[in-house]
Amino acid sequence: MVDTYPAPRLDEVRETIRDPLRTLVQQLQTRLGENLRSVTVVGSALTDDFRPGASDINTVVLLDRHDLGALNAVASLARSLNRQRLSLPMLMTPLYIERSRDVFGMEFLDFQLTHQTVLGEDPFAAIHVEKPDVRLQCERELKAMLVRLRQGYVAAAGDKGLVQDVLISTGKSLTPLTRAMLWLHGIERPRTMDAALKKAAAEFHVDLDAAIAAERWRYTKPRLTQNDVQSTFAAILDAVDRLTTTIDEMKL
Repeated sequence: MVDTYPAPRLDEVRETIRDPLRTLVQQLQTRLGENLRSVTVVGSALTDDFRPGASDINTVVLLDRHDLGALNAVASLARSLNRQRLSLPMLMTPLYIERSRDVFGMEFLDFQLTHQTVLGEDPFAAIHVEKPDVRLQCERELKAMLVRLRQGYVAAAGDKGLVQDVLISTGKSLTPLTRAMLWLHGIERPRTMDAALKKAAAEFHVDLDAAIAAERWRYTKPRLTQNDVQSTFAAILDAVDRLTTTIDEMKL
């Protein structure tokens, strides 16, 4: 007897990512069987930030249980996923999500804002996170970002390409952080990177233009001088420092 599985619901996602997602769901169904509860697309694949052929497609796969068999099943898909610009799925269980709301509130808020469940139950619709937990996570992330920026600059030892990579990573990381800070203020969060950083810049009185520019370097790959990189670094370092002060002083 041939097992039959429900087809993924792909009408609400952009047409260019439907075939890779259909293949992913079918492969997961075959390899995981009843352990597979849902597949949810998250992130830029659902927004205007998505660049076909350049942006990755990110997914969360909800399992009944974490075990070595599930890890091996997903690991066997790694090469085929990479060819289709599908990032390796984030594997979660309902219990993991429930127990992680206090430490990953920022990420869960971002998933809630931009997600589309294409198979099974929506794992993020009913998640509730507490503001004090999110504020503390933002503080921790921003202060760690300051350390990474300074250490990355020193470790680069004048190599502008290495500093550029640090700045690109920082620009990308600032988007969910600033969205979480907007949420803490009760302000509507834009789904796209540019809009989120610009709204945060206006709300928290900080210049984030350098962070927006650095994040775009991933795709534009500009020819930058040493001065370009250093001035961008200084601007981003100052912006992160100011955001750190803001989160330190934030009253909930």
